[in-house]
Amino acid sequence: MSSQLSDSVMRHGRCTTPSTRAQAEPAAWRRYLELTKPKVVTLVTFTAMVGTMLASGGVPSFVTLACTSAGIALAAASAATLNHALERHIDAQMARTRSRPLPKGRVSRRRAITLAATLGASAMGILVARVNVITAVLTFVSLIAYAGLYTLWLKHATPQNIVIGGVAGAMPPVLGWTAITGRVDANALLLFLIIFVWTPPHFWALAIARRAEYERAGIPMLPVTHGIAHTRLQILLYTILLTVVTVLPFLTGLSGPLYLGAALILDAGFLYHAVALMRSSRPQRPMRVFHFSVSYLMWLFVALLIDHYLPSLRSA
Repeated sequence: MSSQLSDSVMRHGRCTTPSTRAQAEPAAWRRYLELTKPKVVTLVTFTAMVGTMLASGGVPSFVTLACTSAGIALAAASAATLNHALERHIDAQMARTRSRPLPKGRVSRRRAITLAATLGASAMGILVARVNVITAVLTFVSLIAYAGLYTLWLKHATPQNIVIGGVAGAMPPVLGWTAITGRVDANALLLFLIIFVWTPPHFWALAIARRAEYERAGIPMLPVTHGIAHTRLQILLYTILLTVVTVLPFLTGLSGPLYLGAALILDAGFLYHAVALMRSSRPQRPMRVFHFSVSYLMWLFVALLIDHYLPSLRSA
């Protein structure tokens, strides 16, 4: 009798048996998939694909596009998994992350590291064998910079962690570009600059919403060290800078008027949200900025892609 009682747990005031608890637990493959942050990997891979397509001039070969995308996606998944393993104790202290597989004990740290190493090795193998060495090297450096430099040091060392660490996050379109050209040129760096400037207002909006959690975890995010009012101002200033940066592809000839029109509309939306954040203390406002910023980046790169291929479609 006592052993049977010890095999049940009380959750939300109800007695849960092992069978019902097993039903509530996600399948093993879902736990490992969650470690890879699939939504983030999808956005990373998409921006890399846009870099590949813009660099190709026409339509890149299916093999090149598929291998580049697969290699970058696996590398991003490796970095995300390693991030989970390295930050499991911090994740356990924050409401946003405490239900992740490692803090919940659903996946061990050793298995997470093993998965990260397997994904990373697979990524490098694909990129070296089927793409080119420079793309593989830059991808590896980006992985180490995010998982090592940012996660282990920058994130805990300075409130400018997001700005400096944004270098690694802005690399995907450059990687896609080098997969075609074998070199880093000005247009690749322009795509890099867009994501680099986008990153601080995107993440600082989330940091405002989760300020208390970051403070409790001892992470010096900008809202914790400099206050929410200062962070709101920085979000607005970076959004203004982003508006300038996103016009550059049109001015340099990388894109045409269709992209320019889409960029200006998206910039106007981002500025609206940044100004609204400055003027309002409503608790839901920061997350609105955060969610809009994700859609903003996706649609901006969609516009780059459509603008690039539209002349070909018209002449077909």
